Amino acid sequence: MLTTQSSIEKIIFYPDIPKAYQISQYAFPFLTGGALNNIELTRVHLEEDTARSQHDQDSVSLVDFNRAGVPLMELVTEPVIHDAKTAGDFARELQLLLQTIDISNAQMERGEMRVEANISVSKSDTLGTKVEVKNLNSFKSVEGAIAYEIERQISLLEKGEIVEQETRGWDEVKLKTYTQRKKESAKDYRYFPDPDISKISVSKNNTFNETLLSEILPELPEKKRVKYKDIGLPINQIELIIANKVLDKIFGEIYELYVNNNKDLIKMSANYLTSDVLAEINLETNDTFTLSTTNFCKLMSMLDGNIINSRIAKDLLKEMLVRDFDPELIASERGLLQSSDPSLLKSVVDEILVEFSSVVEEYRNGKSNSLQFLVGQGMKKTKGTANPEVLLNLIKDTLDKS
Repeated sequence: MLTTQSSIEKIIFYPDIPKAYQISQYAFPFLTGGALNNIELTRVHLEEDTARSQHDQDSVSLVDFNRAGVPLMELVTEPVIHDAKTAGDFARELQLLLQTIDISNAQMERGEMRVEANISVSKSDTLGTKVEVKNLNSFKSVEGAIAYEIERQISLLEKGEIVEQETRGWDEVKLKTYTQRKKESAKDYRYFPDPDISKISVSKNNTFNETLLSEILPELPEKKRVKYKDIGLPINQIELIIANKVLDKIFGEIYELYVNNNKDLIKMSANYLTSDVLAEINLETNDTFTLSTTNFCKLMSMLDGNIINSRIAKDLLKEMLVRDFDPELIASERGLLQSSDPSLLKSVVDEILVEFSSVVEEYRNGKSNSLQFLVGQGMKKTKGTANPEVLLNLIKDTLDKS
């Protein structure tokens, strides 16, 4: 039985310096211990990016100083990850955390965050020879590289060969790792700690996060998951909401407004946000999204109170995503407010029963589905403003009495 053990050697991200510094005064100068997504952390530290050496075949070496001196943060985990998916999930959770506390965009496709993984395979609980895979720039690459390395190392050991300590890269076309450097250790980099920045150790008994960071940090993803789950939202819907800044902001405000008196409205809002709104948002430009919580909330309240029906709500919402406006005012101006008064709908019912007498006859002959057709015609005549439930009951009562 072979044991696979992996760690995140580094997750490197480029922070917004003023915001990161504000937080790092309390948490990130050199933080040791703690956990994220149930993965134990070794440390998080501030660093400066280095210059890059390039060597050609003619023994000419060039030094690229473009990135030199750029501040970055590095996070290192303990070797407690045993499969590729767990590593990918950890990296996703870290990205979400960084974006939530607003110290880094951490977009991997833009080079704002990258992952380097250590992988080892052993026949016992003792760690095997580690192989580091560097500069993984997508979650798919993280999972693919770790899965490939596990299989490669198992294959070597089963054939009686050895795993060499080395640094490897990931070929995204061939979907395999390849050798870059042999037997490289931390001391080869010749890095040294800043003597003026002390270490901070975080333990379960340390109250520092609660007392200091609560004043400067927004609500973190895990807390949102717990409270949204408590009102009955499914986990996949929760993840869609908290992963999107626009949805997260609007839904968070709606939750605070209605959590104590109308949980059904909160759930309905979540459904519209994760379907109609999310479908229309251009995820690349959602920072410029203009739909206000006030007007979206008013739209949901109108729908919840049967002032408008779902068709009208969807049509108005689609317009509001392009140009934010007061839905109550617009619905009133356009005559879109839902009619639930049977006395006002009676003339419409009489018209459709005469106009579609053949369908009425079908209903009387036992074809109950004909009712839905008649309701549809009533909705059409009222331009979607009739309350469909009231309309259905009125048509049925009229037919049953005639």
